[in-house]
Amino acid sequence: MDVTINEKERLEALYEMEILDTPADGSFNKLTKLAAKIFNVPIVIISLVDSDRIWFKSHFGLETQQIGKDLGLCASAILSDDVYLVEDARNDLRCLSNPLVAGDFGLQFYAAAPLKTKEGYNLGTFCVLDKRQRYINSDQQEMLKQMASIVIDEMELRIQSRKVIRKYKTRIEELENNL
Repeated sequence: MDVTINEKERLEALYEMEILDTPADGSFNKLTKLAAKIFNVPIVIISLVDSDRIWFKSHFGLETQQIGKDLGLCASAILSDDVYLVEDARNDLRCLSNPLVAGDFGLQFYAAAPLKTKEGYNLGTFCVLDKRQRYINSDQQEMLKQMASIVIDEMELRIQSRKVIRKYKTRIEELENNL
């Protein structure tokens, strides 16, 4: 099922998460490393699609921290609530002109599940990649969705924790000012 995107609201939801440009995180890094083993792929990324870039919160098998939004398949993958699957990029019309496919990188396989908030915004993807053609079955697609769900749950838990801390700090400041 395709989602209707209000890009301004989607970006506001992304920025509310306060996660862009944050340091590497052990929990997310463990998840990408685990996914690399489960899917037997060399590259796994937790991506967040910003207004002009795709930033990687976690990346296994890839040194790059971000790419331009126009380069990445993640910007297309967030347009759907289902797994975005490219099993043989050389024969997939959606990505033949993509520089990651046609260029030196040689991307051939891409599978991504959207990072969907409770409000329905797809902020990025949990994706597995390879430079060779691959296929994944419906059970593996479900695992990919579950991993994306774990990531978004963790992100939402963190933002809620920060909001509670801010609330209590404000309350303490008010009490101190009234003394």
